[in-house]
Amino acid sequence: MATAKKPPEKYPLDNSERLDLYRKMAQCRVLQQRAYDLFMQNLVKGTTHLGQGQEAIAAAFGQAMKEDDYTFCTYRGHNHNHMRGVTMTEVLGELMGRDIGLLRGKGGSMHLTKVENGAMGSYAIIGAHLPIAAGAAWSAQYRGTEQVAVCFFGDGTTNIGTFHEALNFAKIWNLPVVYVCENNAYMEYTPIGDVTAVPNPAADRASAYGLEPILVDGNDADVMYQTAMTAIEKARNGGGPTLIEALTYRHHGHSRADPAKYRPEEEVKEWMKRDPVVNYRAKLLTIAGIKEADLKSIDDDVEAMVNEATEAAKNSPPPPDEIAFTDVWADGGAQWRN
Repeated sequence: MATAKKPPEKYPLDNSERLDLYRKMAQCRVLQQRAYDLFMQNLVKGTTHLGQGQEAIAAAFGQAMKEDDYTFCTYRGHNHNHMRGVTMTEVLGELMGRDIGLLRGKGGSMHLTKVENGAMGSYAIIGAHLPIAAGAAWSAQYRGTEQVAVCFFGDGTTNIGTFHEALNFAKIWNLPVVYVCENNAYMEYTPIGDVTAVPNPAADRASAYGLEPILVDGNDADVMYQTAMTAIEKARNGGGPTLIEALTYRHHGHSRADPAKYRPEEEVKEWMKRDPVVNYRAKLLTIAGIKEADLKSIDDDVEAMVNEATEAAKNSPPPPDEIAFTDVWADGGAQWRN
C-alpha cells in the first residue's frame, strides 16, 4: 500500500514565486465562490461542479507548466482552465450562457476549452480524456517538441477501463504525460473506498504498469509544486509517464444539485481545517520578507478582478440565434455530410 510522502525540494521557490503561487490559489478560490454565488442568484445555466478545496493542485501545476504544454481536465475544470489563461470573464460568461463566454455560451460549465492556450478540453464523460491525453503526448514525442500533457481526473475514474488502457500505453510508449488523480474521497456520492479493492485507488495500482506509486498531500501547495515540477521535468526530458494521487477534499457537494449530506460531519470539519488557501496564506506569513500587506494586496487584486469579470458577464447579451447551428461539425456546418 502506498503511503503519502513529501517530495524533496529540488525546485526551490523564492518569495516572489511563492506569492505568485498564492495569487493563483486565491484567484481559483474567488472564481469558484463567485460561480457559486451566481448559481444561487439563478444566473448560471444548468449546474456546476465546483473545486473549492482543490485549488493547490490546479495552482501548482499552473505554476509548473510551460505555455505550450497541454492540459486535459474534467467537468470540475474551471480552475485548471483559468490556470492556462482562460479569463474569469470567459469562465463566468460561459457559465451564465452569455455571448462573452469562452464558447459564446454554447459549452456551459462542463465543456470549457481553449486550444490556443493548451486547455484541451473539460470532459464530462468519465475517463474519456485519459487516452486522448496519451495521444497528445505521443504527438509531442513524435514531433520532438518537448511538450508535456497533464491529465487531471477524479478518484472514480480509476475504476474505469480507459484509466488502465491509457496507463498501459503511456508506459509502453514512454510518453511525456503526467496523470493526476485528484482524490477527493468521493466518486459523486459514493466513498471511493467502498467500491475499490485497494486503499489508494491510483497510487496502489501504479506498480501494475511499472510506475512509481506517488501519493501526496494535494492540499499542500508547496508539496504539489515540487511533485508537479518533478513529474513534468521527467516527462520533458524523456523519462516517460508519471501517475500522481493527490489527496484533497471538495468543500461542497458533487454539483450544485448535491447538498452532500452523505459525508460525516466530523470528516468535513477535519478537512476544512486543511483548507489549502487558508493554510498557505498562514504559512507565507511565517516566511521572512512576506508581510500581511503583501497578501492583502493580492486578496484585494483578485477580488477586484472577479468583480470586474462578474459585471462584464452580467452585461453581456445571450449569444445570437444565428450561431445556434454552427460548431456542430468540424467544418462548422449543421448538415449531415454524405
